[in-house]
Amino acid sequence: MKAFIRTTALAAIFAGLTFAQGPLRPRGSGGTPPDPATMIAHKVERLTTLLDLTSAQASQITTILTNAQAASSSIRASLDTNHTSLETAVTSNNTATIDQVTAAIGMLQGQLLGVHSKAEAAVYALLTSTQQTKLSTLGGVGLLGSGGGPGRGFGGPPHP
Repeated sequence: MKAFIRTTALAAIFAGLTFAQGPLRPRGSGGTPPDPATMIAHKVERLTTLLDLTSAQASQITTILTNAQAASSSIRASLDTNHTSLETAVTSNNTATIDQVTAAIGMLQGQLLGVHSKAEAAVYALLTSTQQTKLSTLGGVGLLGSGGGPGRGFGGPPHP
């Protein structure tokens, strides 16, 4: 039971990390958000500060997050396309297309969650038991991110 609670807490924490990268500037303020590599570097710096990561751990976590970001980028692109199609279907009252596109969005969000969850598991496996305990005690949703919604992981833009 304790392991289940720890795993659930970790999943919630990393969900914040992976789904929380909304705009880093007020809407309409111009400029561009940081690139994914910069955001990953910031996440690793934060984890290093919070958990006293070794340089080897930080390097491995950077690789894990970079690979997950790359794996999720095509999924996020497909989500964006499907959200645009959904808006069109809604405004034209095309219920058949709405059903089809929402099913596709659900499948893509599941794939994205799978990519993120595998990355979380790989990061957690790199931590020592002391670091895992510290993560659990520091924890709660928002430790590594500020909340968000599906499809916003690893620096992805929010969906319209």
